[in-house]
Amino acid sequence: MIDILAQDIKYLTGVGPQRQQILNKELDIHCIGDLLEYYPYKYVDRSKVYSISELSADMPFVQLKGKILSYETFDMGIKKKRLVGHFSDGTGVIDLVWFSSVKFIVKTYHVGTEYIVFGKPTVFNHRIQVTHPEMDDASALTLNDMGMQPYYITTERMKKAGITSRAMERITKAMLQKLPPLPETLPDYITRPLHLVSRDEAVRLVHYPKTQRDMQRARERLKFEELFYVQLNILRYAANNRRKYRGYVLPKVGNAFRDFYANNLKFELTGAQKRVMHEIQRDMNTGRQMNRLVQGDVGSGKTLVALMAMLIAVDNGFQAVMMAPTEILAEQHLATITGFLAGMDVRVELLTGIVKGKRRKEVMEGLANGEVKILVGTHAVIEETVVFANLGLAVVDEQHRFGVAQRAKLWAKNDNPPHILVMTATPIPRTLAMTIYGDLDVSVIDELPPGRKPIQTLHRYDNQKTSLYAGIRREVAKGRQVYVVYPLITESEKMDLQNLEDGFEQLREAFPDFKLSKVHGKMKPAEKEAEMQRFASGETQMLVATTVIEVGVNVPNASVMIIMEAQRFGLSQLHQLRGRVGRGADQSYCILVSGYEISAETRRRLDIMCETNDGFRIAEADLKLRGPGDLEGTQQSGMAFDLKIADIARDGQLVQLARDEAQKIIDADPECNAPEHALLWNRLRELRKNNIDWAAIS
Repeated sequence: MIDILAQDIKYLTGVGPQRQQILNKELDIHCIGDLLEYYPYKYVDRSKVYSISELSADMPFVQLKGKILSYETFDMGIKKKRLVGHFSDGTGVIDLVWFSSVKFIVKTYHVGTEYIVFGKPTVFNHRIQVTHPEMDDASALTLNDMGMQPYYITTERMKKAGITSRAMERITKAMLQKLPPLPETLPDYITRPLHLVSRDEAVRLVHYPKTQRDMQRARERLKFEELFYVQLNILRYAANNRRKYRGYVLPKVGNAFRDFYANNLKFELTGAQKRVMHEIQRDMNTGRQMNRLVQGDVGSGKTLVALMAMLIAVDNGFQAVMMAPTEILAEQHLATITGFLAGMDVRVELLTGIVKGKRRKEVMEGLANGEVKILVGTHAVIEETVVFANLGLAVVDEQHRFGVAQRAKLWAKNDNPPHILVMTATPIPRTLAMTIYGDLDVSVIDELPPGRKPIQTLHRYDNQKTSLYAGIRREVAKGRQVYVVYPLITESEKMDLQNLEDGFEQLREAFPDFKLSKVHGKMKPAEKEAEMQRFASGETQMLVATTVIEVGVNVPNASVMIIMEAQRFGLSQLHQLRGRVGRGADQSYCILVSGYEISAETRRRLDIMCETNDGFRIAEADLKLRGPGDLEGTQQSGMAFDLKIADIARDGQLVQLARDEAQKIIDADPECNAPEHALLWNRLRELRKNNIDWAAIS
């Protein structure tokens, strides 16, 4: 059977060498197995035949059975003709209309022959017509053949070569008719309790379901299988790691932690922060390496939790490192941590690309002899020349911005891998977290510190600048500050930079009495930092910037975030930018500015932003609107979403069910060698060999 599935598609009826090349290049379909997994994207019910007397213009696609009575041709200009076929089933007459391939149609579809016609009825000149209908010879197509007609995605190049959705349907149908029964890929003890159809039945029904129920049962089986093997691979990897890597035991809560908690922490931790701290403390005391993800919205206090975890490492004689994706964010973390630790005898240092010469040498020596207890930096901290005396904890912030190889280098910084704490301010939907971060334990900080007022988000059009500017003046008159953000997208960087420059000049003209700062990615780091500092210190009232301020800027006095051309941002990015304000006790505002002509989907995206401040709800909506795609940097991590039929955004219940079933297998067979699970492990090896290996993340 495996040999049959590996057979080249060029030998299939309806393919041949020319179409083979097109299917190879356009759809990456090379063998029968690939074609079997090229699933329809939609279905149309063709089980019912309507009579012409039943038709009206507001009906969806319909199917008719009758004969062409005659043809008429109408000139439509130079070399253009409209062909009309008068079609009747005995209950009435309608027009079948073609605007191209006129000679082919007349030659192929004969007057007096009975056809099955399929298309959308419309009205023209008071007559019902169907334009460019699908036509089948009624004698070659019985109603038993009909049912749910599959539709396959095709490209322009395929259509030009005559490989339409209908052609794909015929090729697949001919292949399935000759194909022997497919072997099972899931054991009976999984499929029977879950009432899943066999793999053979699922594959045949997914391409040719007779009813809606057939189609649903087939898709459910195939989706479950796909998600099950994804989860089994992730959980197998995580279980192997837990057995393989011992973790440093950090049982002591000592002087550094107690001193900080008693004297330097000026406010009460939220319940969520306390819960997450208990989870981290428990992990670091088990003797196995901690691999924990901490999710929390902007301003929820993740950095404080990370600092307290680092102090536990220090109290147990270890060092800790925090790695951030940008110099700005690393410096922001350094300022936050040194501020929290003011007056305490804990040496904290920064290591980024701009730390050079004598200063860099001092930091490196302090790390090597153990005097530096906490290091904050960018990817510079993982360079081979950076040697720790005894690294016990690594905190990775916004970890999706680092490649797998970069993160792995942290593991080599001590004899045993250090404990890993991953932080993200991008809320991740639960189903996605289970897949992307399936090998991590997940903690969620789901409450903000007390006293924070929800940010009010408003959508305005770019012709409403008068009222927008009036609002800015009111806030600045209260002593507040304002961000104005322009998009900066690589493909159109020059244009975007010009937009920012033009916007900056317009704002200077509109507010001649204000002082403005300007920041964008093309500036030198020192210039950028100087402008940021001017704004942070209150010297300037307005910061006009690109998305470089998405992370790493903390100005509690800033109360207004204006996002120009908001339609060009994704939901998660809009939410991140909004999180730059609302950091003080005052009411803050986020104004989304767009043109008036925007798509329905864009309008929905902006409406969601105005409706809620809940990052998790926004992330769920973003996932449904955009699909998983490159959310959380999955492409660079080696975990491209190569799902053929399942949809993580919409199949949340199946993701959970698949994970639960996979966990049962791992619990029962941690060494992956029980005979009753041989089918599963063999199938998993086969999938991984075919490059569907959902790699480890942490």
